[in-house]
Amino acid sequence: MDVPVDRSRSVVLPSGAAVRGRRAGDPAPPADFALLLVPDPTPAWPYRRIRWPDFWVPLDRADALDALAEALRRAHDGARVEVACRGGVGRTGTALAALAILDGLPAERAVRWVRDHYHPRAVETPWQRRWLRRLP
Repeated sequence: MDVPVDRSRSVVLPSGAAVRGRRAGDPAPPADFALLLVPDPTPAWPYRRIRWPDFWVPLDRADALDALAEALRRAHDGARVEVACRGGVGRTGTALAALAILDGLPAERAVRWVRDHYHPRAVETPWQRRWLRRLP
């Protein structure tokens, strides 16, 4: 019998709150809240979807920042929060880096931080890096 492998990985943000990153299609233990960066699948737990094309940045900056802030609030409150995209690397890594910036990490350190703590190829494109540098 094949046992599903959980390929997700949690990172600890500068404040100490943890957030899980993963591929959207992989099996994973339940979360309390998810940020989904893909149109499907839909998890069985509460979620919020950000319209974020593969290899790009969110289509609606204000909505993305609001969703990221909600995820960060929930993580600070002790909820099991996750971020997921199709491959679990580029968009997920960019969102995790954004969460770290919103949590107090200087923007110029965010790409290195997420690559060191989550995935070495996180934040895949120059425009994703530029988007992170322009976060509040």
